[in-house]
Amino acid sequence: MEAIFSILVGIFFSTAIYLMLSRHSVRLLLGIAILGNAVNLLLFTAGRLHREVPPIIPAGFDALPPDTANPLPQALILTAIVISFCFFCFLLVLVWRAFQELKTDDTDEMRAAEPQTEPLPPVGY
Repeated sequence: MEAIFSILVGIFFSTAIYLMLSRHSVRLLLGIAILGNAVNLLLFTAGRLHREVPPIIPAGFDALPPDTANPLPQALILTAIVISFCFFCFLLVLVWRAFQELKTDDTDEMRAAEPQTEPLPPVGY
């Protein structure tokens, strides 16, 4: 099961990177959302996937038995979900306001601060 989740994490990361390299800001936004989900799934997979034994310390033990799921990554995922959702909402508002002002979602056409008459900076040295 962990191998399937590892492959799924790789697919999520590759899809997120592909979308974030796009010129359109909506695709960039979706890539960031998928990247957040990929990180959450990576943390979840790192915490061992077991449903048989809950992460509760039994009476008479000082630590969790070795075949239980680790509860720390699950707690980190809950925090990461909230943070990634807030970040997504913030970026969504920024993209929406940029679209209202500039009437485009193409990042090459959003260069309002750069004059069109000046030459571009050198590409390499």
